[in-house]
Amino acid sequence: MSDLVSVVIPNYNGGKTIGKCLEAVYASDYGNFEVIVVDDGSVDNSLEVITGFPCQLIRLERHAGAAKARNTGARQASGDILFFTDADCLLLRDTLSHAVEAVSAAGANVVAGGTYTPIPYDNRFFSRFQSVFINYSETRRPADPDYIATHALAIPAQGFRDQQGFAEEALPILEDVEFSHRLRRAGYRLRMQPAMQVRHIFGYSLYGSLRNAVRKSMYWTVYSIRNRDLLRDSGTASIELKVNVMAWFLSLLLIAAVMLGGHFTMLVLVAALTLSNLFISRRLLRAFYRAAGPGFALAATLYYVLLYPLAVGLGAFAGALVQLGPGQRRTQPSEAQ
Repeated sequence: MSDLVSVVIPNYNGGKTIGKCLEAVYASDYGNFEVIVVDDGSVDNSLEVITGFPCQLIRLERHAGAAKARNTGARQASGDILFFTDADCLLLRDTLSHAVEAVSAAGANVVAGGTYTPIPYDNRFFSRFQSVFINYSETRRPADPDYIATHALAIPAQGFRDQQGFAEEALPILEDVEFSHRLRRAGYRLRMQPAMQVRHIFGYSLYGSLRNAVRKSMYWTVYSIRNRDLLRDSGTASIELKVNVMAWFLSLLLIAAVMLGGHFTMLVLVAALTLSNLFISRRLLRAFYRAAGPGFALAATLYYVLLYPLAVGLGAFAGALVQLGPGQRRTQPSEAQ
């Protein structure tokens, strides 16, 4: 008999997407699963939408965060395998099948992960950019990823409980990174299954894309400084992205030197930096091309090298101020772990 999979979905004001999310889950070609939705104190029409599906609904009276919602759902789960996803993610028909195969093939003490489809649900430029960027970044090292993201995370239920679930006091949006690192220290293996995919509903405009970059970069910088691994090659916080950001700011300084001092030879260094950055990021640029052709690849490359690093850099600077600013307690690695 196939393993029972408990699909756990936290929801906070996800009335616009949770219905599509649940429709996709119930269209799965894997037959043995239950669905647990934990509503995290929503004030929109989420509950009305959720009650239209045959899932188990758990309501938290007050908004407490995604980590607590996931842990609450996991405690009520009956499945052999827990599968976590988000209220704005749409499982493909074979997502759960791939999740069970990945966990079963890897054996005990494993957490298996999936990623976004290259083309998102809302096929707009900035949403497509984000989906390709995350798909590429998370699948670069399938046998040894640095973390498994909660948009598609599968783990034996007993292993999840043995490790006490997600840290409810972790930094926002990084509870899955903290959980992954804690699992690895406990002897678990992380495995990425690129075929285990979900379609994300981004709805990104230019503002939404840049805002997301600033926010994620800020929290990631705080976490990385606490753990003393700021330069680690880690998923979306890749060496490629970090080089891209440093190249942008160095180029800005060199261009300022040209404008203020007339040192036009500096432009040669700007060109060299740009070419080096493009070479280092060539696999990502190739992923842009494979996803949607040359027109999108050109536009995505220009956005990636000319504007996106500004948002990431500003977020990193803000994160450094938060962690290292006057009056801030210097958290030691053992505390963060």
